[in-house]
Amino acid sequence: MQKKTRKSTARPTDEASNRPDLDAFRVDDAGSELTTNQGVRIADDQNSLRAGERGPTLLEDFILREKITHFDHERIPERVVHARGAGAHGYFELYESLEEHTRARFLSEPGVRTPVFARFSTVGGSRGSADTVRDVRGFAVKFYTPEGNYDLVGNNMPVFFIQDAIKFPDLIHAVKPEPHNEIPQASSAHDTFWDFVSLTPESTHMLLWLMSDRALPRSYSTMEGFGVHTYRLVNDQGDATFVKFHWKPLAGAHSLVWDEAQKLAGKDADFNRRNMWEALDRGDTFEWELGLQLFSEDDADRFDFDILDPTKLIPEELVPVRRVGKMVLERNPDSYFSETEQVAFCVSHVVPGIDFSNDPLLQGRIFSYLDTQLSRLGGPNFHQIPINRPVCPFHNNQRDGMHQMGIPVGRTSYDPNSVGGGAPKEVRVENGGFASYLERLEGDKRRVRADSFKDYYSQATLFWNSQSDVEKDHIVSAFSFELTKVERPEIRERVLGLLANVDATLTARVAENLGLDAPKGATSSTRNGKKNGKTASPQASPALSLADQPGSPKGRSVAILAAPGVDAKALATVKKALLAAGAQVKVLAPRLGALGRNGTAIAADKTIVTTPSVVFDAVYVPGGARSIETLAQSGDALHFVAEAYKHAKPIAASGEGADLLQQAGVVEGPGVLIEDAPELVTQFVEALGGHRIWAREAAAQLIPA
Repeated sequence: MQKKTRKSTARPTDEASNRPDLDAFRVDDAGSELTTNQGVRIADDQNSLRAGERGPTLLEDFILREKITHFDHERIPERVVHARGAGAHGYFELYESLEEHTRARFLSEPGVRTPVFARFSTVGGSRGSADTVRDVRGFAVKFYTPEGNYDLVGNNMPVFFIQDAIKFPDLIHAVKPEPHNEIPQASSAHDTFWDFVSLTPESTHMLLWLMSDRALPRSYSTMEGFGVHTYRLVNDQGDATFVKFHWKPLAGAHSLVWDEAQKLAGKDADFNRRNMWEALDRGDTFEWELGLQLFSEDDADRFDFDILDPTKLIPEELVPVRRVGKMVLERNPDSYFSETEQVAFCVSHVVPGIDFSNDPLLQGRIFSYLDTQLSRLGGPNFHQIPINRPVCPFHNNQRDGMHQMGIPVGRTSYDPNSVGGGAPKEVRVENGGFASYLERLEGDKRRVRADSFKDYYSQATLFWNSQSDVEKDHIVSAFSFELTKVERPEIRERVLGLLANVDATLTARVAENLGLDAPKGATSSTRNGKKNGKTASPQASPALSLADQPGSPKGRSVAILAAPGVDAKALATVKKALLAAGAQVKVLAPRLGALGRNGTAIAADKTIVTTPSVVFDAVYVPGGARSIETLAQSGDALHFVAEAYKHAKPIAASGEGADLLQQAGVVEGPGVLIEDAPELVTQFVEALGGHRIWAREAAAQLIPA
């Protein structure tokens, strides 16, 4: 096929172009008159129509009926999975043309900004659960491209529990609250989940990820994203390149610790989504770079794993991640329900130049997502909801159905036709029409799984080997916590049997915590299906660890503990430096009101008792004898400092502030800075960018918090 020069379809890069056009649907009630949904003005919205002052309400009260009927139907069925989420608007900007690999326009024109809407979510919990539970996180992005909507629907982990979509209902039934008592909510720490995975060895790799710090993201902005499956990019010549999608957070990838996550679930169940809402509301942005792992079919055949197996990742040592563009989220939704709740992502929403692989889990998702939206959003016209509408024109012969919002004109709703002049007309591939990748398929029609999918443990071992000592400690603790919640001993023993195929030390440590004997290392099927000449995977991959991920103080939250009589000059010096570095600062005091020494006007933002340490990334205690004397008499203030130390967060103090640290049991050492305010600023900002002070984690556990 001769390559055609494509006319640029670049959209303007003004603010309005960075989101779908929702203005026609936006409702502003300010200064308006109260009416029914049909526009009838309402004279009395306080009283129903009655037969007499104290008589029965009349059925003819159409105003009451309309209002109550709408209220009764305000809730739509929540998502079976990914029910609890938060979304934001933004744009994607391409760095370099990928025209060599794909005919997708939004990946071919550098500098063009494509509007996006992203939604982040937990998987297992209901809408009423907490943000910080141990769980996979959904990472879904809708690109409003000039050729139609493209949905990249992934997770914050690059692999999954199962290899075939036919097992997805079983997985979700197992991890959801147990059906006899609807307990526990948003937790995998119960018998049915571990029963299922202990009998499903293909889940082993994903279990390592789920028990790692990756399951506890500190913020959506510090969370990696992955497309999970292998997809295809197809160029103008019809040539295909396999691709794995990555989202790399520019703020660095960081996580909570388990004790912190549990406390946040009670103290601020909306922690992650509040963090994003407040950041965007004050004008900050959340940013990721889109990375691609590109490889040919010949490359795929040389790997010592199957690229169609969704329980496998491609180590970056084998295929580097090429960063090709940036996504910037910059605006909150106007309505949670209309946008975040009604946004409909479908794996089947692709544009010319992007196609599927034969990954059996992906193949099932192509069907499942569309089927789900038909049920949730009331029929086949969910694409007409404003948040789901493409920004490009769309025309077809589909008609009617529930919630049809278009008014088709003309006599024809079929193809081919002559009455309507043959419109809408098909579009040739060379002019932008979609065509699936030309792939030769042959084989017997069978229910079977390839031998190359039977390597259940080698990449679980790769993940374990790639973790730092601290991360390994956390994985051991997570397995131990979850399995001690399991009531049936045989389930715990089966899980240990899986782990015995991963690493002997991991298995022994978990077994000791469970009071069980570690099984002997099994002879696993790790190398089943492997042939000589394959490209061997590395024994460890640094990209799989969070330990050395670069960080930034931007977006981090710092608490300054103070009381009347605080050293206002020191407080102002440190606060100014933190704000200049992009951090967010809150002054906390035992009570609200004026603080400061010598009449300096300083006001507390929050009280210590209502704003716990777990919502902050670091703590600073300025001097001032009277301030420290007051704080030292507050058990909440002492607990605040001790808990921040226990969670390995940077802590700084100047002047008499050092006395409060001492009374809280915090001693000078890694990440504890005790100097005059001007001298500690640089070190404090640097420590804040590093996120945690893991060197002191073990010692910190000895301090009661």
